[in-house]
Amino acid sequence: MAVQNFIFLILLCGVLPVAAQYGKDYNRLVWAEEFNYQGHPKSKFWGNETGHVRNREAQYYTNRDKRNVRVRNGCLEIVARREAEEQKEGSPRITSGSINTLGKQEFLYGRVEVRAKIPTGRGAWPAIWMMGTDRAEKGWPECGEIDIMENVGYDPMVFHATVHTPGSRKDSGKVKRSAYLKLQDAYTDFHVFALEWYPDRMDFFIDEKKLLTYERREDLPDFWRFDKPQYLLLNLAVGGTWGGSKGIDEKILPLTYYIDWVRYYK
Repeated sequence: MAVQNFIFLILLCGVLPVAAQYGKDYNRLVWAEEFNYQGHPKSKFWGNETGHVRNREAQYYTNRDKRNVRVRNGCLEIVARREAEEQKEGSPRITSGSINTLGKQEFLYGRVEVRAKIPTGRGAWPAIWMMGTDRAEKGWPECGEIDIMENVGYDPMVFHATVHTPGSRKDSGKVKRSAYLKLQDAYTDFHVFALEWYPDRMDFFIDEKKLLTYERREDLPDFWRFDKPQYLLLNLAVGGTWGGSKGIDEKILPLTYYIDWVRYYK
């Protein structure tokens, strides 16, 4: 059975590229990470977050390639674990991984695609998202945030896409900035999550099905912060303000979030 599962995973993570039926403007592949190697994610592409970072999440992010962030069998694996209880007092109970392209690869307009298979269970919160490269200077939400995919484990069949700006923090009802899609095989199969980013709008897709168009409006300038570069983040959170709103079932750990590839077209 172990050998069969190993072969099955290789087949899932090694699918050859298929032409996507999106808009006609972005068809030239300019950057890709296929994860066709072993070990830690390539440092020329990725950096790691470490520590307790945001949203009152339970996990402590590490860069340990044998436990939390590793590449093998053609996929990036981000693993959330419950650490041994005999660890010294004050050490993290739950660890996981978060990687990003800050300072290594920027995105401004074009199509970003990520093929991934999410884990599930109450408390899990996997995401594919972007933030402005000026976040350190201007802060959030002034930098702008693009959530290409989020899923919370207590509602495992549902994928969300959301946009955050200064305007959305004041009056989120003026512009449609979020949508969701329910899939029966949400966490049992790989899916392709995509963003098509234009100067006047952003279109969000799951398996080429559009679930949201976010439009730039000249009369609402605080709702658009997307004419400047962003960087990409891939992470598996546990708990937190949203993922943990119905508690954490620690019996689900360890959890593995598989990312097959990331591709950027212009």
